[in-house]
Amino acid sequence: MAMDDSADSCGSSRAASASGTASVADSSSTNPRVGGKMQQRYKLDVYNEVLRRLKDSRHPDALSSPSFDDDLWSHFNRLPARYAIDVNVDRAEDVLTHKRLLELAHDPANRPVVAVRLVQVSPLCDGNHVDSFDSNMQGEDGDHYLSQLAKQSIHPPPAFGSSPNLESLALEASKVHVQDGDSVADTIQHFTRPMHEITFSTDDKPKLLSQLTSLLAEVGLNIQEAHAFSTNDGYSLDVFVVDGWPYEETEQLRSVLLKNIQKIEKQAWLKPCQLSPKMENEQISEEALPAHVHIPTDGTDVWEIDFRLLKFETKVASGSYGDLYRGTYCSQEVAIKVLKPDRVNVDMQREFAQEVYIMRKVRHRNVVQFIGACTRPPSLCIVTEFMSGGSVYDFLHKQRGVFKLPALLRVAIDISKGMNYLHQNNIIHRDLKAANLLMDENEANCQGWRFWCCPC
Repeated sequence: MAMDDSADSCGSSRAASASGTASVADSSSTNPRVGGKMQQRYKLDVYNEVLRRLKDSRHPDALSSPSFDDDLWSHFNRLPARYAIDVNVDRAEDVLTHKRLLELAHDPANRPVVAVRLVQVSPLCDGNHVDSFDSNMQGEDGDHYLSQLAKQSIHPPPAFGSSPNLESLALEASKVHVQDGDSVADTIQHFTRPMHEITFSTDDKPKLLSQLTSLLAEVGLNIQEAHAFSTNDGYSLDVFVVDGWPYEETEQLRSVLLKNIQKIEKQAWLKPCQLSPKMENEQISEEALPAHVHIPTDGTDVWEIDFRLLKFETKVASGSYGDLYRGTYCSQEVAIKVLKPDRVNVDMQREFAQEVYIMRKVRHRNVVQFIGACTRPPSLCIVTEFMSGGSVYDFLHKQRGVFKLPALLRVAIDISKGMNYLHQNNIIHRDLKAANLLMDENEANCQGWRFWCCPC
């Protein structure tokens, strides 16, 4: 099925039938799509014409309500300009039907509102189309054919002005039947057979048009033409001209549609986010969804580092409980703090475990990033990103460096951000000092580090 959604809200969509013989609705052939001001002017003209026809026909709604004029204009104004361009002004009462359906859709208990009626399309009887029959039916036969068509049209035409497309379709098909030797009576009976016009109104949602077309296909209907409109207050009006229903009635078809809608609603039909058809049988109700998504695991600690993958380069510093090395892990430059095996005891292991537990939860640009740890004695070590700028203490006292005021402010701000993050996560540093403040190679990014990572 081919669809063409326009940019004007849902717009006027053209749908091809399952058999591939659908007409293509394009009201531009009679009413060119013009700019915004012209569209508004055209909308006003159509409104005035519909209003005039309803009052001239003394329609009860037009006579009973003092605010009828304003209510009718509100109806036109809430719909896109394309609605006024496409609607058949000869069928002014259809506009009131659309207005009533949209009003019913305001109540959630009514949604979706479904209306079904019989419509009839006959080949156009203008001069051009009469001429097209000259080669097949001359004189009295052609006149008799056209007069019989007029008599057979006992149902109203579709609501929208694109009906000439359907009429042209019927005309071309009827020519084929006549050429194939069918009698005039048989041709008339076949091509004046009524079709059904189905109108839906509900609250507007993504993919609504595709869901409705799927529903009609499930019932076995062939969409000959479709018009879909979205209002400016969040509702939709979708009108389909279909064939394929074998009976000239409406109530049974409407009942079948409602029954199928109820069946699909149990599978979350018309919800904002619909799963693909392959997943429909796996849908889970919102009430049954877990509080969090379970991530599969193979039992391996993602933070555990294989000591054999660490490459040690230079020793940066040494303390009474461990040594700090510069090295690489999986091609990434890292700092490796290794606890001295001869100094490891139960208390040291407990403190080591506590630090790893805290560091693996910390994620902040002003706190040195934890990469992983080796937790299998005797090779106990913690791996973090490597800060090539060294510590603030070394910069000030060993290199005799001096911070200019802008750099000093950046250092103070970055330290404050890092400490604030730790405090928000109920972590107390307990050893904030220049030796535990590390810088990158540009000396512009000072990052707070847990005290144990630096040599004592």
